[in-house]
Amino acid sequence: MNGLQPPRPDLADEANRDGFIRTYKAWKGSNVFVLGGRFIFGPDVRSLFFTIFLIVAPVAVFCVFVARKLMDDFPHHLGISIMAVVVALTLSDITLLLLASGRDPGIIPRNLHPPEPEGYEGMTEVRPGQTPPLRLPRTKDVIVNGISVKIKYCDTCMLYRPPRCSHCSICNNCVDRFDHHCPWVGQCIGLRNYRFFFMFVFSTTLLCLYVHGFCWVYIRRIMNGEEATVWKAMTKTPASIVLIIYTFISVWFVGGLTVFHLYLISTNQSTYENFRYRYDRHENPYNKGVIRNFVEVFCTSIPPSKINLRAKVLKEPAIAPRTVSGGFISPNNGKAIGDIEMGRKPVWDEALGDISDYEGQHSVDYGDKDSRLPDVSPDLSRILPPDNTEGRGVMHHPRRSSWGRNSERWEISPEILPLSRIGESKRMNGKSNGESTNQNQQFEMRLSTVK
Repeated sequence: MNGLQPPRPDLADEANRDGFIRTYKAWKGSNVFVLGGRFIFGPDVRSLFFTIFLIVAPVAVFCVFVARKLMDDFPHHLGISIMAVVVALTLSDITLLLLASGRDPGIIPRNLHPPEPEGYEGMTEVRPGQTPPLRLPRTKDVIVNGISVKIKYCDTCMLYRPPRCSHCSICNNCVDRFDHHCPWVGQCIGLRNYRFFFMFVFSTTLLCLYVHGFCWVYIRRIMNGEEATVWKAMTKTPASIVLIIYTFISVWFVGGLTVFHLYLISTNQSTYENFRYRYDRHENPYNKGVIRNFVEVFCTSIPPSKINLRAKVLKEPAIAPRTVSGGFISPNNGKAIGDIEMGRKPVWDEALGDISDYEGQHSVDYGDKDSRLPDVSPDLSRILPPDNTEGRGVMHHPRRSSWGRNSERWEISPEILPLSRIGESKRMNGKSNGESTNQNQQFEMRLSTVK
């Protein structure tokens, strides 16, 4: 009333948003997001358009050159139904494809920090040059339906994967009940989209059989109408010949895939488990019987997503040096880094190099002389060299390192610094010796000239 106006809601919201971003903008995986994070796709989402083209193009040819002609040969309602059924199958097929491709397949959120190992009781005194005493175990045993199952630690996501979970090297995410990464769908197939994937493959098989069958019906109508042989009738409808060949080849692919996944569903396996663990050789802890296995896939509710891509999170600040004083390290520390599930190669050979080549590129922190263990960045804690690599430095490799991917600052351990100083002193001594030798030679030449 006194000339004061209430704050504008948009300005207040802008102030609240300051320092916050949507989760999908801070996403560390390789996914592609559409409509502000409402749809999530794999990094190979472009293949989805090619898959749609492979479905729509032959159906369009069928409607124009086959179904439209059959509408005139059959009674009115029956002729229209031929066209209507193929259009309905196509629309349902594309809808199932998009449902399988554009939704969260069951991604497990990453941890910001690795879990504390069992028996951890706080700060542990570690002397320079010594490995911390506690180490995260690479695997753990859990009981599933009375059977012991091993779960693995994921260095990228910094968590122990739940049973049936695996890390997709293409999407760079841990996916619950991981089946496979489908390049035709452009997405991982997991717990939350497997049902739609199977229905897509099955409906594609029905569509191929439908088009293939009515192409033969049209050829038969030509044979009866003109009293021609099958070869002569084929020459009058080349579009039918092309569609027959196309659908015959396609049905072997999608039909075989349908049969294979029917077997997997009946035995409660995933594609990954079938090729990796071979449950036919030992007991499958997830098998509940054929009927209950089908009910689990098709009749149970889909669990909610564990990630909220529209939620607001703080912008990730620059990663500060991390003190290794907790007394535990990554399971891969002290050995070649490589995720078995992701198929990454060990990086010691490419990570190790002469520290003199990178002199001046890394920030060196000598630390306090009284401190037991210096500050090191998460990357260096991940890529500490083994015992047999003394005198060689470490090069930052952004695609290999999992901790501190956004770190732009390196802190080099004091154990490495004396080696670099020794190398530097050797280079300085060699340089001074070379200069003194050149001066002696010049002095002798002058003496000879004077004489």
